[in-house]
Amino acid sequence: MNDRGEWTDLFLSASGRIARGPFLIASAALLGFAVLYEAIAGMTIHLLTGWLIYPPLLFFATCVLSKRLHDRGRSGWWAALILISLVAVWPTPKHFLDFLFAAVVVWAIIELGAMPSEQGANRYGPNPLKPTVSV
Repeated sequence: MNDRGEWTDLFLSASGRIARGPFLIASAALLGFAVLYEAIAGMTIHLLTGWLIYPPLLFFATCVLSKRLHDRGRSGWWAALILISLVAVWPTPKHFLDFLFAAVVVWAIIELGAMPSEQGANRYGPNPLKPTVSV
């Protein structure tokens, strides 16, 4: 992913597949931005600007998660469960049943961050690590 258009497509489109490396980089960037925003914004500023910051951040996260889920052969709709779980336990779990949401987050970390790409092409596109060669 060296081209600027590929990085733009990564954050603005939910179709296709991405490999584990670009997924981890994009996820770290999004999570780092969220942590930085939380650290800088006080409660008053957070209430005023959170409505401007979090919708695009959630959209970008949905696109990145969907592409990686596609790479693992899963539907992009699983991104909704992952994001709901992440929001439920962010920044720390508060309720007794949050362990269920935490389990979903742990599953997502293992499934998307540790497991390799599905071999060959699947219904979402060709393997991003082994692109087809045009003659």
